[in-house]
Amino acid sequence: MSFARHFTRRAALSLLAGATAVALAACGGNTGSPEPAASTPSGTGSSAAAAKVKVFGAFATPIEEPWDGVIHQALQKLATEGVIDYKHADNIGYDGGMERTLREIATTDKPDIIIGDAFGNEAPVRAVAKDFPDIAFAFGSGEAEVAPNFSVFDNWIHDPAYLAGMLAGGTTRSNTVGVVGGMPVPEVNRIINAFIAGAQSTNPKVVVKVAFINSWFDPAKAKQAALAQVAAGADVLFAERAGVIEAAKEKGLLSIGCMGDQKSTAPESVMASVTWTMEPTVRAVIAAVQKKSFAASNLKDYSFMKNGGSALTDLNTAVKGGIPADLIAKIDAKKAELTSGAFTTPVDEKTPAGSVGGM
Repeated sequence: MSFARHFTRRAALSLLAGATAVALAACGGNTGSPEPAASTPSGTGSSAAAAKVKVFGAFATPIEEPWDGVIHQALQKLATEGVIDYKHADNIGYDGGMERTLREIATTDKPDIIIGDAFGNEAPVRAVAKDFPDIAFAFGSGEAEVAPNFSVFDNWIHDPAYLAGMLAGGTTRSNTVGVVGGMPVPEVNRIINAFIAGAQSTNPKVVVKVAFINSWFDPAKAKQAALAQVAAGADVLFAERAGVIEAAKEKGLLSIGCMGDQKSTAPESVMASVTWTMEPTVRAVIAAVQKKSFAASNLKDYSFMKNGGSALTDLNTAVKGGIPADLIAKIDAKKAELTSGAFTTPVDEKTPAGSVGGM
């Protein structure tokens, strides 16, 4: 049994949760949108409200944490569009709160869909799904889907990470790039390894220095790790964790963000950001429920760049020193290949070495 395979990114968050905050109040007050007006049950009537699907979001961490926040933002958008009625509970934790919350919601509110984060709560989430087969469950998970009603997804953002690597490899002047990651688990490893492959594609001489802070949120520690890489020669930094961009800004160096668009953090430093959106995934789940065709599946493909689930933001050519035009052309060409399916980013979930590459 591999430690990296089972001690996943999200399970590790349980080590950071000081206490379980079961947010059952979310059934009424802690909602992703204002409490919706009562609507005709799906499948009856002819009004637009009749087509609405009831969705409940169940999040182990606070929604300020980027991973769960991405799911929540997508659901909020659909609620604003009037596609769904949406309620949520966050900061549920890992000590029994998830199962209690889900059972309460499934019994009393009876949503059509429950979406959330099963990492660290795999067994209880799957147990509840088994007991409520008429509800569609779609959860972030490192394990397989289970028929008839439990689908899984993950943040497969290796495609834009490859493009980000191309950008780093093509802009470094020292031929040394730094990456600071959270923990060496498959979900993070595949992002970093894709980044390294991209950097090597534009610069065979590049050395990529990799450090893990063994935390999902410790900006001070991430900044120190990044500064150590700068001291070792890195002049471009990839911020898989928060705090790295601040190090690059302090030293007047170039950087690349991750998960959300981080240009505003340091416009003179951030060349681009690797981003993830759950909108294609949640729209697919909702459509299947509306058509009464929902079935357990692995939804990972909806996070791929070609399906609109991930992206590299527009390049910020206003950064110090600019970005070479020929490099921009190479990145645009590779992006087109990724979008069309002509190129497939290698998926490598092995833990990268502390220093990779060079000739």
